[in-house]
Amino acid sequence: MSYILNIETATTNCSVSLSKEGEILVLKEDYNSNFSHAESLHLFIDAVFKKANLKPQDVDAIAVSKGPGSYTGLRIGVSAAKGLCFSLDKPLISVDTLEALSHQVHIDSGCIVPMLDARRMEVYAAVYDKDHKQVRTIEAQILDADSFKEFLKIGKVYFIGTGVEKTKEIITHPNAVFIENKLPSANEMGKLAFDKYKISDIENVAYFEPFYLKDFIGTKAKA
Repeated sequence: MSYILNIETATTNCSVSLSKEGEILVLKEDYNSNFSHAESLHLFIDAVFKKANLKPQDVDAIAVSKGPGSYTGLRIGVSAAKGLCFSLDKPLISVDTLEALSHQVHIDSGCIVPMLDARRMEVYAAVYDKDHKQVRTIEAQILDADSFKEFLKIGKVYFIGTGVEKTKEIITHPNAVFIENKLPSANEMGKLAFDKYKISDIENVAYFEPFYLKDFIGTKAKA
């Protein structure tokens, strides 16, 4: 039996799950609009172990959402995952945040665009087909009326994630379908992490860094 602890902190959703052979056993998350990772993450990790009646040393690997996403959120999640890997001597698995988010959408045709809000009119987005295979790599792109037109002209395009709110104000194509109020979750990480575990697709714990896509830009506090 293979147990994996899954950690998702790329957005405001502080989300932790325990999976067995890719199936989610326990999920604990704070699905709201405020960042609570620093206060909640380790409490959630403890809670899922207790709910599953397992101990940390019982897991076979630690999986973490690698980004893109919030700089601070990703740092907190990756730091926690690394700490557990070092202390428990377990392998680290990274799961693409947008790929996991795409698995919240189940369709028979068309494509899926998981997107996370970035600065101003920018989003981090990728494109997946109905089988969740990537057909366009992750990009930081400025939204305009022609965004994703090559996909919209051939079928339905399902947009999901924190970038949806501003995208729906710009893209008015009849093939655009907007799935609102959805965030990346550890609920979709179990199978993806297990698939990587089976082929030993693991990270170097010492050198692994989140996938920020763009450099962090700090802002001055208002007086």
